[in-house]
Amino acid sequence: MKRIVPILVLLLASSCGSGDGDLSASPAISTVPGPTPTPTPSPTPSPSATATSGPLALSGNISAVHDPAILKDGNTYYLFTTGNAGDVEGLLGLRTSTDLKDWTLHGGSYTALPAWAKTAVPGATGMWAPDISKVNGQYRLYYSISTFGKNQSAIGLATATKIDPNAPAANWVDQGPVIQSQTSDNFNAIDPMAFVDADGRYWMVFGSYWSGIKLIRLDPATGLRLAGDAAPRSLAERPAPDAIEGPYVIRHGDFYYLFASFDACCQGAKSTYYTVVGRSSAPDGPYVDRDGKAMLKGGGTIVLTNGQGDGSRFVGRGGVAVLQQTDGDYIVYHAYDTQRNGIPTLQIQRLGWTTDGWPVAQ
Repeated sequence: MKRIVPILVLLLASSCGSGDGDLSASPAISTVPGPTPTPTPSPTPSPSATATSGPLALSGNISAVHDPAILKDGNTYYLFTTGNAGDVEGLLGLRTSTDLKDWTLHGGSYTALPAWAKTAVPGATGMWAPDISKVNGQYRLYYSISTFGKNQSAIGLATATKIDPNAPAANWVDQGPVIQSQTSDNFNAIDPMAFVDADGRYWMVFGSYWSGIKLIRLDPATGLRLAGDAAPRSLAERPAPDAIEGPYVIRHGDFYYLFASFDACCQGAKSTYYTVVGRSSAPDGPYVDRDGKAMLKGGGTIVLTNGQGDGSRFVGRGGVAVLQQTDGDYIVYHAYDTQRNGIPTLQIQRLGWTTDGWPVAQ
């Protein structure tokens, strides 16, 4: 089950899990009626990754940042994060950068929780673990509504044709829930991430604790769940009480790569979050790690260690998003600053690829 977190930690950072998706980052061959992602050239292969260079030197407003979701559109990077009522960052806070290094906070993308969310998840005060993508000129901002320790949760969608840093909440139109979970379900409907496969089919991966990471189909025209979709498919799981959440899927070469966060977030400098990956030749799995262990059996190759016990300033590295660009890929995540009372802080690193096709945070 998802952990119950002390009040002090709730004030620091409320949600655990993944961040974002950029559908335009993985160009697809459209075989399904409806809009196709804004085309972007496929990322060029990075050389075999062996050296370690560490995170980029970031500046500006980079904390508190939890569950970062990132999109590059034109010359601007847009970053959305988890937020609770009363946070300085606001609900789904928006930051922008033109160089991926210096970040400016503009405020919340919502001024209050949508009315449907208050009814669907009584007691919810935040909008967690967002995901941002752009499809056919439309921005799609997915978000989670939940409370700690419970799986009565929901994933919602907001759409816009313009992101305005001067008025972050001005143009978003809430489209309601995409999927919900109840206490009678064996999954938790949080931590969404939308992606498109090589055949033009739209998917959403999500999940936290309970029976692990799940997958559903999306309607490309609306971004909501595809009518008649089957029950959520299972992609990754760990034996109870081991934690898994925050999924993120990219397509690189001939494979789909599923990133996930293991162990505990949201405990400040005591957080043990770390990031793993597995891959599959199909978007719906099966995913296996580099040693061939199935992610449904707890497998996962480490991409980011938790940093505990090795003298690292930033620990509990998870809640990842992957930014795919023609000049190379980046892994974007949060980690807890041991020199600043464990505040969750934005981190960005180059993501290289080994000669046999596995990602390495450089």
